[in-house]
Amino acid sequence: MTQLSKGTALVTGASSGIGAVYADRLARQGYDLILVARSQSRLNALADTLSNETGRTVTVLAADLKDKADLLRVENVLRSDPSITLLVNNAGVGAVMPLLDSPVDEMEDMVALNVTALMRLAYAAVPGFVARGEGTVINISSIVAIAPEILNGVYGGTKAFVLGFSQSLHHELADKGVRVQAVLPGATATEFWNVAGHPVENLPQGIVMSAEDMVDAALVGLSNGEWVTIPGLNEGDKWARFEAQRQELSGLMGNSTPATRYQ
Repeated sequence: MTQLSKGTALVTGASSGIGAVYADRLARQGYDLILVARSQSRLNALADTLSNETGRTVTVLAADLKDKADLLRVENVLRSDPSITLLVNNAGVGAVMPLLDSPVDEMEDMVALNVTALMRLAYAAVPGFVARGEGTVINISSIVAIAPEILNGVYGGTKAFVLGFSQSLHHELADKGVRVQAVLPGATATEFWNVAGHPVENLPQGIVMSAEDMVDAALVGLSNGEWVTIPGLNEGDKWARFEAQRQELSGLMGNSTPATRYQ
């Protein structure tokens, strides 16, 4: 018997890697799907597989989210389809080279995808979620959001934006029936590393998580009510302490006179 629908999940970067695993898991949880990525052929193949295996309705939307016209098409779907209850903002690109070795035009393209597209898609989805009193936004960030010195600085900066943006959305929308989760993966075995010019096989395998394990952990975090999920962090209380200290510090920085050490 076909499982009752939980609504429709729109997943970006869905043709491979983390996005494809999200699509698989969400379909098996009872979501219909709208799959967004650049490759029409990959999307069609995944849609056929998931539809046949799960019985869910799977729609594909080929789009390059760095292209404004394509991005607006996806935004219009998010605004106009009231069946959408979940947005997975997964599309992104990375870089591992030092800033001085990274072409600035490529860095600008990274910002367009990792920051601008993610922000605009959230803006498109959230008003409808608020109006309907339910909805979930999952934003895929990275551990470099809190450790930007690990990889390329622009990449780290884009993922810090995703974390900060998610935190603000969570604060603003929690009492409106809308859930927001930022997921901070570490090194994950996907095409990301090959595209960035540093094959995943070159990494210490003890730090590399499979995309399947990463997504499964993130979905457990979502079901547990986490607004930040770090799949590779064993001591979850360390994040809780970090966040508590951050909140304490944020309340100490606004004063009408400079700190005494600056006088």
